[in-house]
Amino acid sequence: MASAREMRLRIRSVKNISQVTRALQAVSASKVRKAIAALMGTRPYATKAWQVLTHVAGQPGRDTLHPLLTARATVRKTLVVAISGDRGLAGAYNSNLIRFVLKKFGNYSNPVNYIAVGRKGRDLLIRRHNNVIADFSNLPPAPTFADVSAIGRLAVDEFLSGNADEVFLVYTDFVNMVRQDSTVKKLLPLEVDTTTERVENYENSHRIPAAYQYEPAEGEILDEIIPRFTALQVYQAILESLASEHAARMVSMRNATDNANELISSLQLQYNKVRQQTITSDMLDIAGGAEALAQANIHSGGENG
Repeated sequence: MASAREMRLRIRSVKNISQVTRALQAVSASKVRKAIAALMGTRPYATKAWQVLTHVAGQPGRDTLHPLLTARATVRKTLVVAISGDRGLAGAYNSNLIRFVLKKFGNYSNPVNYIAVGRKGRDLLIRRHNNVIADFSNLPPAPTFADVSAIGRLAVDEFLSGNADEVFLVYTDFVNMVRQDSTVKKLLPLEVDTTTERVENYENSHRIPAAYQYEPAEGEILDEIIPRFTALQVYQAILESLASEHAARMVSMRNATDNANELISSLQLQYNKVRQQTITSDMLDIAGGAEALAQANIHSGGENG
């Protein structure tokens, strides 16, 4: 069993760690509130853009309306935009996302290239020998659309140049503070899906007439709105991932703090036992010494008599 001094040092070390995790929990709680506010502020705009694009892309002959709506006859190359975090201490947040990516695309039918958003995801993908063609790390803590628009432009350019025949977006969807789901969405060619719960809920509460008149011409609108909408989807996915990351880190640090407190209690109990044993041993030594001294005095008195 460890000595009392070793136990004291270990308790002090765990207490120091618990102070760090408690501070990180408080910081993450502040950040997640801001991230959720930013996320909720952009969702109505993203949903409205999706609604307008749904109407445009749902017109007859959608494959000839715009190159970004046109599905390739043969898919030879796939591009995946994987959004992770730049920092750790978020539990299994980053590893779960990359595990989800590799489960979906690890044994894909054609070669897959990756655009890594976030240092942790980039490192995990490279470590597993995946081809990362671009890296967007160290984004601002509260990124704006201008900060991430280059990611969407790169995905569009790769698709239009023929370097990718389909583009997927993989991110972590923020559901609530304790649940964040890894999600894959087909980014290009644009697929219109009006069955998603978020779109249905928004449309039911914001009904508008189904007839539209476009100025200027429809082609000019598509040239502007589809690349911008693609970048908007990436931006929205990054906001979802940021909120998920901060929530996961807050929960992870809270669990770490609770575990540290439990460990401190256990170590304190062990320390008290060691200390009690030490005191008992010292008392026995004193008693033994006193008894030996008394016996020596008796023998000495008998010899003198």
